[in-house]
Amino acid sequence: MTETHPPREVALIDDDDDLRAATTQLLSLEGFSVRAFADAASALAVIGADYPGVVITDVRMPGMSGIELFGVLHARDPELPVMLITGHGDVQMAVEAIKAGAWDFLTKPFDPEALLAATTRAAKARGLILENRQLRAAADAESGDALIGATPAIVRLRGLIPVLADAALDIVIEGELGTGKEHFARLVHRAGRRARHRFLKIDCATVTPALIERELFVRNGVVARADRGTLFLHNLEWASDDFQNRLVRLAETRAVALDARDPDPVDIRIIAAVQEGERERVLPALFHLLAGVPLRMPPLAERGADIPLLFAHFLTRAAREHGRAVPPMADHAYRLGEQSWAGNVLELEKTAERICLGLDEGGAVSDMGLAPLPARLDAFERAAIIDAVTAADGEIAVAIERLQLPRKTFYYRVKRLGIDLRALRRQAGS
Repeated sequence: MTETHPPREVALIDDDDDLRAATTQLLSLEGFSVRAFADAASALAVIGADYPGVVITDVRMPGMSGIELFGVLHARDPELPVMLITGHGDVQMAVEAIKAGAWDFLTKPFDPEALLAATTRAAKARGLILENRQLRAAADAESGDALIGATPAIVRLRGLIPVLADAALDIVIEGELGTGKEHFARLVHRAGRRARHRFLKIDCATVTPALIERELFVRNGVVARADRGTLFLHNLEWASDDFQNRLVRLAETRAVALDARDPDPVDIRIIAAVQEGERERVLPALFHLLAGVPLRMPPLAERGADIPLLFAHFLTRAAREHGRAVPPMADHAYRLGEQSWAGNVLELEKTAERICLGLDEGGAVSDMGLAPLPARLDAFERAAIIDAVTAADGEIAVAIERLQLPRKTFYYRVKRLGIDLRALRRQAGS
């Protein structure tokens, strides 16, 4: 997975000219690009819903206050990190803003190192949020039947779909388990004139001699039902020699009931899937008859840059199908690069569905040994807070007391870890 580079932009709003200049210099020396404003109205004209950075605002300002500014920005984008700079008399107001979704607050005079640390954390979080949005937008832009990915091999295969759709050529697709061979075959079928007719799948590993003799190649039999459509031969390498020889005759004659006086012609496109490395199990005559276009579906190990896009697509689709909110992708980002994904796209899809249904906690815990230390600590903190709120039957004050955390720290961690307190309280009350 490609590394996320956090945004380095800061919108700073403070009516104190000297403090605004000093804070701008502090942040700039740390590498942030700072846009400074003397009032909230000027900042609002610039900060949109997809602002790629962090907002730092004083609370007490003439005209619109920092709390009011936060309210407007939060309505535009609830995930925009807004940090508040307060005087001692405004702490309770800032705490209430934290509960409402503000990122953090610092009291004057603030420690410069504390400001830099908080801004850096907020910028990193903002980077993950924006990356997540981009991935979901890209996944949504693809149709549900699309071949998703941006790596060169996938771009090439996607470009071949309209070319192959109505071509009078059979296809052999080689690839590892779970790479999407059948999915590609269906895309080719649906893209052309054969889409109005049947896509008939035969799993060659389950075909018995009786099925060959009595049902597959007889008049009005199984193969004949694919007339004008597509015959998809799954696991061709597991077909018996007798079955493969019958397929050779079918590929040569495009007819069934060959032993009858008048064989029945069938207009079929044959697409066969072969496990990578098992080509030698297929009769050479059959392979070369069917491989009018030989293709290969690459494993995820060769298309690592596509993993976040696929994961976002599967999470979004699973959430839609099960009527659930889309889980924060950032919570599971560490697994995308660390896991081997031996089951390829199929394994990634099933993992996303389990996460969406809340059934992947055991897997997440068992994989924690592979995760960076911050990810392991976040997972521990998140589980501890959820357990405390659940054990307290949704009473937040009781949970805070049991965790022995300052209230501000509790809400800060809830926000940073993406915990939905409202959902937890509903579950506890049900």
